[in-house]
Amino acid sequence: MDDIKYLFGRKIKELRLKKRLSQEELAEMIEIAERNLSKIECGKSFIRAEKIGRLADALGVSPKDLFDFEHQKGLDEIREELINDIQTDNKNLRILYQLYNIIR
Repeated sequence: MDDIKYLFGRKIKELRLKKRLSQEELAEMIEIAERNLSKIECGKSFIRAEKIGRLADALGVSPKDLFDFEHQKGLDEIREELINDIQTDNKNLRILYQLYNIIR
């Protein structure tokens, strides 16, 4: 799995952009320097624990949501998981096939 700082940073940037906030605006809301927020979003730094609640509030999510990285998996990792499920579980194979037929 990718580095947690990198995944966390991507998640913060994604949520910030959804809220249409600039780095400057979000940094001000959570009382950190804009350059520090930039480092967090790039995965080069991590937010201090005491700021997580404030960050979650500013982004309109729960603190738990800040650490939900499931949708950020790479295509190779997704492909590998699907192939593994197809090869090992007939129930999952049937469900995946039904979903495939719905979306194609």
